[in-house]
Amino acid sequence: MTKRVNITTDAGADVGHVTAAVSRRLKEYRQQGRLSLDELSRRAGVSKGMLVEIEKGAANPSIAILCKLAAALGVSVADIVDVASTPTLHLIEPQAIPTLWQGPLGGSARLLAGTRGPDMIELWHWQLYPGEQFDSDGHPPGTVELFHVEQGTLQLQLGASELAITQGCSAVARTDLPHAYRNAGDSVLRFTMTVVEPHG
Repeated sequence: MTKRVNITTDAGADVGHVTAAVSRRLKEYRQQGRLSLDELSRRAGVSKGMLVEIEKGAANPSIAILCKLAAALGVSVADIVDVASTPTLHLIEPQAIPTLWQGPLGGSARLLAGTRGPDMIELWHWQLYPGEQFDSDGHPPGTVELFHVEQGTLQLQLGASELAITQGCSAVARTDLPHAYRNAGDSVLRFTMTVVEPHG
């Protein structure tokens, strides 16, 4: 079992697209909020050096760092990676859907779509190979994740509790506690997940 939290977007993921979008959007949001790098660093709990590298397009932040920055800026991760909806109707072409996590055995997490923050809703597609696990810190209070397993069995750990979500089943979890998604089976696990994170 692999246990990693701050996993950067690895080779094979949409590194160029994600890095460019994050670099541009982070700087825009920071300047709109009239935040110095020092202040954003303090609010997000991310080092100033990392922020400088992200804004230069030289760093590739993990999902955990993107979540911290989004919360500090009052926007969604979808806003930062530029897949948030703006008009009444918005199509996101397959090539514009970023892969934000790539597991050590070939798994992936793709942010399919999301709303503009601060009250955010995100739609994700996850694929975990046998033995892969993704660990996450707790999200802000009130955050809820909705799951639907398309293939395999998702072992969802939430604090000290664990739930097996089998193929065809759905589940709801408050994820303001540390949590993990794991494939303990012997075949590929595929699931969709919606994250609802209210900030109001």
